[in-house]
Amino acid sequence: MIANFAEHYGLGILAIDTPHSSSPALHHLTKQLLQTYRKEVRPVHNWTQATTVYLDVSVHAVLDVVWDDEFLSWNSSMFDEIREISLPLSAIWAPDIIINEYVDIERSPDLPYVYVNSSGTIKHSKPIQVVSACSLETYAFPFDVQNCSLTFSSILHTVEDVDLAFLRSTEDITHDQKAFLNDSEWELLSVSSTYRILQNSAGDFAQIQFNVVIRRHPLVYVVSLLIPSIFLMLVDLGSFYLPPTCQARILFKTSVLVGYTVFRVNMSDEVPRSAGSTPLIGVFFTVCMAFLVLSLSKSILLVKFLYDEQCSQQEQTLLCLRGDTETDQPRMDPRAQLAGVAESSVCQEYQAPSGTLMEVWSQLRSIGSYFQTQEQVDRQELGWLALLQRFDRLLFHSYLVLLGLYAVTLSSLWVSWSG
Repeated sequence: MIANFAEHYGLGILAIDTPHSSSPALHHLTKQLLQTYRKEVRPVHNWTQATTVYLDVSVHAVLDVVWDDEFLSWNSSMFDEIREISLPLSAIWAPDIIINEYVDIERSPDLPYVYVNSSGTIKHSKPIQVVSACSLETYAFPFDVQNCSLTFSSILHTVEDVDLAFLRSTEDITHDQKAFLNDSEWELLSVSSTYRILQNSAGDFAQIQFNVVIRRHPLVYVVSLLIPSIFLMLVDLGSFYLPPTCQARILFKTSVLVGYTVFRVNMSDEVPRSAGSTPLIGVFFTVCMAFLVLSLSKSILLVKFLYDEQCSQQEQTLLCLRGDTETDQPRMDPRAQLAGVAESSVCQEYQAPSGTLMEVWSQLRSIGSYFQTQEQVDRQELGWLALLQRFDRLLFHSYLVLLGLYAVTLSSLWVSWSG
């Protein structure tokens, strides 16, 4: 999660050295304040008193850090009523306040000056861009709401030395949304804040945590991801109306599977990755791909089964006819044929009708056996077709229920996001 907190400026700066009546007083005041100032020590007269640092965060705006420096106070009446001056940050003591969720170097402009008023209050307004670690909840993507925290604390100083407090009230921070750019991908919902004491072996440390609640603008993802995914599922659903034994159905489903794969690759670039949760759209899409692979596998097995049955049937028919012909009409030896010439014509007259009847009977028996085999094959084929058609209808209705559940879930998430 990358949370950017920054403010962009376009400034034209013109420095003109003009005489002013308070210039000598300003130089004298600055020299007097910094002449004996030691930035290495915490600016308090009583070492038992803690230095309170006031924090304020305005998302996509400026981080305000305010504290009191007892060594930088003056009587304004003695210095031409100068009530506020700017001093170099490098010349004074500054608290070691960090953001615990930093995962990258701080990318912010280096502002070398701070404002100090006559009571010793130092105000350091610093625009920063934070790259922080945030636990993403992507289950409802793109209708997700994220809660990212920014925790401020001191590295070395315990609460007895440096305490933290809110510059503004928590109510003002919660309802301050005017500075956030709501025309970007995210919309700011609220910024809540809490104060607590962190206890460990090194001592007690003060912490202030700001919880930034933002939600995503889903319209671009609805147009580029959700609507195309629904169209692709509808096309896949329409393939169930093709005949199960049609080879064009295999080609059509293969093309849809290629479309699923390409869409899945494009979707992986758009959907944020999180180890804690899986986007719901990814789950539905994976299940739809599983249904497509099952349906495609069923069609391939059915076509192969029918092809094997036809080949087996043709081989059995040829073997049957060839076997009957060879059995009922065996080849005679030429010498036996020569010997048979000497037989009487009366015997030949009786044997000729008998051979003709046997040949007809053999052919009828072969034809009957062929039709019986064909009927058994047809029954077996019809049984497999009926079973696969029932499985196909089951896949179709399951796919239809899944698609309806997908649409209802997305609609409910959108309604919940809008509310």
